[in-house]
Amino acid sequence: MAAKHRLSYHKRLFLLLMVYSWTIIACFVLFQYYREKQCKSDVLNAQLQVYNQHLLKVLENRPDYLSYLASHELPFEEQRITLIDFEGEVFFDNTLSPEMLDNHINRSEIAAAMKKGSGYSISRHSASDGRSYFYSATKGKQMILRSAVPYTASLQELLKADWAFLWAIIFFSVLMSVFAYFATRRLGRTIERLNQFAAKAERGEAFDENEPFPNDELGSISDHIIKLYAHKRQLTNNINHELKTPVASIQVCLETLLSGIELSEEKRQELLGRCYANADRLRRLLADVSLITRMEDGSQLIDREEVVVNDILDEIADELETLSDEHPMVLRLDIGERIVVYGNQSLLSSIFRNLTENALAYSGGKNIYVTLVSHEKGLYHLRFEDDGCGVEEEKLSRLFERFYRVDKGRSRSKGGTGLGLSIVKHAVLFHGGTISVCNRQGGGLRFDFTLPDGTV
Repeated sequence: MAAKHRLSYHKRLFLLLMVYSWTIIACFVLFQYYREKQCKSDVLNAQLQVYNQHLLKVLENRPDYLSYLASHELPFEEQRITLIDFEGEVFFDNTLSPEMLDNHINRSEIAAAMKKGSGYSISRHSASDGRSYFYSATKGKQMILRSAVPYTASLQELLKADWAFLWAIIFFSVLMSVFAYFATRRLGRTIERLNQFAAKAERGEAFDENEPFPNDELGSISDHIIKLYAHKRQLTNNINHELKTPVASIQVCLETLLSGIELSEEKRQELLGRCYANADRLRRLLADVSLITRMEDGSQLIDREEVVVNDILDEIADELETLSDEHPMVLRLDIGERIVVYGNQSLLSSIFRNLTENALAYSGGKNIYVTLVSHEKGLYHLRFEDDGCGVEEEKLSRLFERFYRVDKGRSRSKGGTGLGLSIVKHAVLFHGGTISVCNRQGGGLRFDFTLPDGTV
């Protein structure tokens, strides 16, 4: 029951974001509110301090200050003027008799004035007349003068915070919340799709890289992440699957040899040969996987130098001549110039060797043609062809996929790892080139690829 009511990833992410964001916004609004109110109080206190200082100079120089205060015009409506000695005793108040007032030495504004020369208090209730005042006290040479302004409607209007600014902040925060809702919903769908593909990969189901991703749900970055993640998962599953067959074969052979069953020497040699062949297949498979991983994840660490492709092709041609009895294929070159590429010797060699091995194992042809089609704009356009059987058109687009085999049984019997053409593609891309494949007119496969000119 709890699982049914569990919030989706999108809603949980949105709620977490809202709690975090609105907590910050609330703190900012409260801070701004009290800061603005404090600033306006400081302004009012500064005005009263100027008035207090001016009035103190007059009073301390006039013996008839009481009559002066009686006729003096006050700057604020209903303003109280209180004179206090340095002991805190009130000896004049323009609204109340001093006998009605207690000692003021503990009043916050009076204590601040005694210590710092001035002080004020915001909205403190007066025990004398029951009203709330804004107090501003100033210390003179002979007395302390305190001005008190009652909290009338006009004063409250003067001191209140500017809500127009605060409402603007809240309005834009609401807009950002709406935007966050749709953004987290989009991200939530992306995560859900990623989880779906992860579950699909865990179950070992194949992933179709041409599967469409609706743009209204996922952006191009999400598409890339999902495809990359699914490819990684599928590669892991494929490697696991490819390893099982040779490992199982080796295990069966070794169990038979160790079982104590009497076997003829011929049978023992057959089992040992099978173990060796599968061990060699494992070695080549791990080497190919390591090579692809190195190209994908550590391309900056791979050494580069000037490589003469002609030397690689001549070496392959010589090797084919020594295999003429077992594999009657001839490498025919139509180059016409020296091809120099700035790259990795091993990877460039793997391009031509894997294409050659693929033609030897599966084409059934007699000739391999390597042609320099063009050399312009800093690129060599090369063509690798065989005159064999070719591949069905609908399968051409998958030839560069890892572990893809046109004929799985025949490919495994030939000892292939299923990574040869994938290595070719990665090696070409590593060197900044492009590659494509099609059926050759008249039979066989044709690979067209480019490599950058490495001459200085």
